[in-house]
Amino acid sequence: MPLEKLHVDALVVGGGIAGMQAALDLADQGYQVALVEREPSIGGKMITLSKVFPTLDCCSCITTPKMSSVTNHPNIQLLTYCELRTIDEQTEDNRVSLVQKPRYVDTSKCTGCRESEYACPITVPSPINRGLGAYRAIRVPFSTAVPQVAVLDMDNCILCGKCEKVCAAQAVDFTQQPETFEIQSTALVVASGFELTPLNAKKEYGGGVLRNVIDPLMMERFLAPTGPYGRVLRPGDGKEPTSIAYVQCAGSRDLTLGIEYCSRVCCMYAIKQAMLLSGALPMADITIYYMDIRANGKG
Repeated sequence: MPLEKLHVDALVVGGGIAGMQAALDLADQGYQVALVEREPSIGGKMITLSKVFPTLDCCSCITTPKMSSVTNHPNIQLLTYCELRTIDEQTEDNRVSLVQKPRYVDTSKCTGCRESEYACPITVPSPINRGLGAYRAIRVPFSTAVPQVAVLDMDNCILCGKCEKVCAAQAVDFTQQPETFEIQSTALVVASGFELTPLNAKKEYGGGVLRNVIDPLMMERFLAPTGPYGRVLRPGDGKEPTSIAYVQCAGSRDLTLGIEYCSRVCCMYAIKQAMLLSGALPMADITIYYMDIRANGKG
């Protein structure tokens, strides 16, 4: 469990690719860093992607070494499944109040063996696969998760006790409660990432109603080798699609949603995914519908 009070040079909020790189850059210069991530594992959105544009390098190959470096760096204190509550600005230090959410698993005992996961009878939708895959109510978040420690979803747990019975390390603890603690930090780095516009924000496209209307992170999971189906299939009927359409600016540059600006990434990820899809589904017809192509990052 975290300390009741911790003093560091810098507090980095967010354990995605930006937060990890910021923490490593600071720690390599000799600063003491605390890295706070609200999910059970660091990695953020980057670890869920397939390949990166324009080099088409494997995202896991880029992200997992940084995840390992963060957890093994002597100058980084890693605090996962932890949320920031308040920031009290002082003359020299920022006093930050955080809460450690209960995993219902003792992190000092858990070995990540997954025996409890195999014994659990409850299956729930997998957030990492955008609800398309499934996992158990108690599980290690994903195969390359850092830390490799299980987390119990108490909202879906039926308290059958099967996970506790098979855990040789006796790590399952149903009595855990949230714990509040404080960090004093000279500097704060906010790398809290992003969320997509809700799929049903534009009713005319049928998102959230038509099963074959998906968001770009769902397509990333289809293209990733660790995805829910192992290949690109239509969610509606499980068949390979013969035609795929991308609708651009469906949420950005849109006065009806109050978002007047360009998101800057959509054109490039659509082109990247179209390139990957042309290899995965060589016979498919792929069309990108756009107002303007804004190829940010290409000079």
